[in-house]
Amino acid sequence: MGNAYEIYALRYATMSPRTPNLNFLVPDPHETTAQDLDYFVWLIRGGGREILVDTGFNAEEAKARARKLTLNPVDALEGFGVKADSIKDVIVTHLHYDHAGNLDRFPHARFHLQDREMSYATGRCMCNGMLRHPFSVEHVTTMVRHVYGERVTFHSGDGEIAPGVTVHRVGGHSDGLQVVRVETARGPVVLASDAAHYYANLQKRSPFPIVYNVGDMARGWEIVEKLAGHPDRFIPGHDPIVSEIYPRASDKVDAFALHLPPSRSFVK
Repeated sequence: MGNAYEIYALRYATMSPRTPNLNFLVPDPHETTAQDLDYFVWLIRGGGREILVDTGFNAEEAKARARKLTLNPVDALEGFGVKADSIKDVIVTHLHYDHAGNLDRFPHARFHLQDREMSYATGRCMCNGMLRHPFSVEHVTTMVRHVYGERVTFHSGDGEIAPGVTVHRVGGHSDGLQVVRVETARGPVVLASDAAHYYANLQKRSPFPIVYNVGDMARGWEIVEKLAGHPDRFIPGHDPIVSEIYPRASDKVDAFALHLPPSRSFVK
């Protein structure tokens, strides 16, 4: 394979306890408990490049939203041997607070974002408190400043970041949500971000409750499946199962190697 990358999931925070209504729009009435929510950023490495996918949140945001921050994602990267000022490309899957904080910590990066996400996060929908809640005005205005600083590359639908690394707009959870397809030695791996918070959201066709467009979310699952080509090659955005089935890649931080096969398969 000409462009085979390594991918690492770096876990930096958790949220517990959860109940089924927090994880599924229409939860199973027989279930009373639910999986915790893990927070990740992802590092793509190969071809002399290191590409970061999402930037997480910091201690102030964790306190404001009652989340347990284990380690600032920027510090997690450094513990993994990657300094923030060495990152040249950051893919922002969407502008929700847990994916677009710390945007001021990457001084030499170019940010990759969907046109529709910038429009959504700065448009009329933000007049609605329910739709606005997952966003931070500080994060959004920082991205606006990056736009004015000519540091943002906008994508409309599909786009290429590097040979073998592409982005694809799916919407649903947020209007401009994009997923990332990465060529690896085990085939294409899709970082689904919040197209599916959990494996079960996609597998059961059951939406996560924070959703802008349910129809787009449902179509997004089909796009993820097609891009991955195999049920073991899509990675949900917040599922603690990821850290259970993928090999640990560091003894200093919670990092997991997604380019390696999982310890168990989802093939039925």
